[in-house]
Amino acid sequence: TAAVHAQLPELPEANILGEPEGHGTAPAIGLGAIILRRCDPEAVMAVLTADHLIRDAASFRRALQAAEQVARQGYLVTLGIQPNQPETGYGYIHRHEYLGRFDGYEAYQVERFAEKPDRATAEKFVQSGEWYWNSGMFVWQVETILREIERFMPRLYRQLAEIDAALGTPAEQETLERVWSQIQDQTIDFGVMERAENVAVIPVNIGWSDVGNWATLFDLLPSDTHNNVVIGEHLGVETRNSLIYSPNRLVATVGVQDLVIVDTEDALLVCQRDRAQEVKALVDALKRDNKQQYL
Repeated sequence: TAAVHAQLPELPEANILGEPEGHGTAPAIGLGAIILRRCDPEAVMAVLTADHLIRDAASFRRALQAAEQVARQGYLVTLGIQPNQPETGYGYIHRHEYLGRFDGYEAYQVERFAEKPDRATAEKFVQSGEWYWNSGMFVWQVETILREIERFMPRLYRQLAEIDAALGTPAEQETLERVWSQIQDQTIDFGVMERAENVAVIPVNIGWSDVGNWATLFDLLPSDTHNNVVIGEHLGVETRNSLIYSPNRLVATVGVQDLVIVDTEDALLVCQRDRAQEVKALVDALKRDNKQQYL
């Protein structure tokens, strides 16, 4: 919470909440919802991911205002990103019935969600014009999301209710820490969104990127005359189309291209740019080999 307050000093410290430990998006969202409900039972909350890049902030704000209107009709609203390529690294949302136009934005009922597709499937999704990237950004009334958590995740709801009963009492911190240690990891996508019926999508074009891997930074940051993106110290001979991150020491390269090189204090990553999404396999391997200190 200290880091958030340093970046948003205008936000009252009492409005910055930190969970004792991470257990996925569903518990964190539920905790925020029960606290917001105490402030305003009719509150609408937005769930926004801190590490996403949004270039068109004005359009984003308008989209949130439109989503608030749809949410007040009882929908769980998700912002769907208009796809510009058959991306296989994102989940997709398929629109269904047209719900209307809100502040210039169209809203549709969601037919279904799809996990990260293969290339051929992604191409069909994009060509249809009916599928959008799942941004993981949501807007809903607190009562709506808590009702759906109670329906689809009853154990989590009971745990949230126990925390809720202790809020504002001397037992608040002890109850939060004790109950939170027993909460199972779960995402709101799998726990609620993929199972609920009252889900709506608002397609948006807001200059969005989830900055989900190192190769994404290559597309976002300025490059040199050889189309290399360099953060830190780099000496290159016939090195092209690569991202080099090394804030602590010099990285020298000869005769390479299309690489991602990330040099930190305790680990070095080298991979092809077009395989940067596969770094998750390394994360899984480190966990499997009990080498979490490198994560």
